[in-house]
Amino acid sequence: MKQIEIWLRRVFFYGAFILAALAVCEKVANLFSYTVLRGVFTPLRLLEFAAIGLLFSIAMQLHQIRLSLSARSQDPTK
Repeated sequence: MKQIEIWLRRVFFYGAFILAALAVCEKVANLFSYTVLRGVFTPLRLLEFAAIGLLFSIAMQLHQIRLSLSARSQDPTK
């Protein structure tokens, strides 16, 4: 289960940056009257999806930090 969480966090993190880069490319293409995505998603919508993915990635990372800190504080060897 821990490995799935690690991979999911990486997918959200890297996916967010890919979506942000795609939004920038789409916006630059739109400035020259072209489109990369053929009007399926606007650059603003892609940035919204990227922000949501990054938010989930940060939330999962903070949850993992909280779990590791609570396990460390309950460790009887300390």
